[in-house]
Amino acid sequence: MGYIIALAGKGGTGKTTLAALIVRILKERQLGSILAIDADPNSNLGDVLGVNQGDSVGEILDRISAAPEKLPAGMTKERFIQHQVQAAIQEENGFDLLSMGKPEGPGCYCYVNNVLRGLITKLIADYDYIIIDNEAGLEHLSRRTCRSADMLIVVSDASNVGLKSAVRIMDLAKTLKFEFKKNGLLINRFENNILEEKIAETGLSYLGSLPADPEIEQLSLLGRSIFSLKPDAQILRSLNLLGEQIWKLK
Repeated sequence: MGYIIALAGKGGTGKTTLAALIVRILKERQLGSILAIDADPNSNLGDVLGVNQGDSVGEILDRISAAPEKLPAGMTKERFIQHQVQAAIQEENGFDLLSMGKPEGPGCYCYVNNVLRGLITKLIADYDYIIIDNEAGLEHLSRRTCRSADMLIVVSDASNVGLKSAVRIMDLAKTLKFEFKKNGLLINRFENNILEEKIAETGLSYLGSLPADPEIEQLSLLGRSIFSLKPDAQILRSLNLLGEQIWKLK
């Protein structure tokens, strides 16, 4: 089984950018094969990684749920789902990407979700590292993707609202019986210690903070991928320093 790093956080915290940065660092360190899973319905991990995404898993399941009778002759539904999901994986230089897409539509998804969960479990076993970018509600982790991770990172900004949201996300993960070996709070775009007491009040394990980086904002405005970021960028240096707490080193 690969080493699973799941990220969650409310919108606007920079969670997706951090997921992409982790993919970049693992790729550049040549630590093994990487699968990036975009499990946020507002799918933009591919954009940040510079990947033209194909079909999402949600789109595939919508089609199957809407017309279950339209299966290729001689192919079971399980085999068809497996084939379609495999085809949806975008193979890039140094990593692969799978987009989960939006939540279910009005059809019945019980069977396909059960099949998909088993398929994803088998799929991630083929990679050394799996980076999962989640929505705050952890929808795909609880229903479609997997129910455990080696590291759960809750990303927040330096605000009371962000920290309260981080606590709710961790509580939700426990309510959903989502298992993780390690977890931690990561404060993004934060450059001082004025919130030390408030961070302590969350009761969450504190991984550290990352600075605001104007170059990240510039890349976003230009629509360029995270791989355009200069190797000596401050945020890359800071994230590398936190690395041993986030990913295992081989």
